[in-house]
Amino acid sequence: MSNLRTPLSQVKGHGSAKDGTSHFWVQRLTAIAMVPLVLWLCFSVASLPGMTQVEIRSWVSQPFTAVLLILLIATGFYHAKLGLQMVIEDYIGNHGPRTAVIIGVTMLCVFMAVLGVFSVMRIAFTA
Repeated sequence: MSNLRTPLSQVKGHGSAKDGTSHFWVQRLTAIAMVPLVLWLCFSVASLPGMTQVEIRSWVSQPFTAVLLILLIATGFYHAKLGLQMVIEDYIGNHGPRTAVIIGVTMLCVFMAVLGVFSVMRIAFTA
């Protein structure tokens, strides 16, 4: 039995989803956003040696510090999710397991980001 569909209709819907470019740019933008945040964190932590736990909690509870830590956590886990998703899509061939692993990584990154933000907010509001 011959296929009466045209070559174009046979491949329509199987090509690029036009999503790769936005994924690429968002990953690059999160990387650029993390550069000043990580530099700030490194210089800030380097200025803290010898501080007690109470002094560090006081430092984290400052509004500017808390906001930058939350931005770093959110940006870092989103960037990690995007990078891990790209690796998973490249190296896991079967659609079902690939989708399951991507969902698992996404849930893990969201959980860790929420936990980090909650921890910073708890320190900021109870110190």
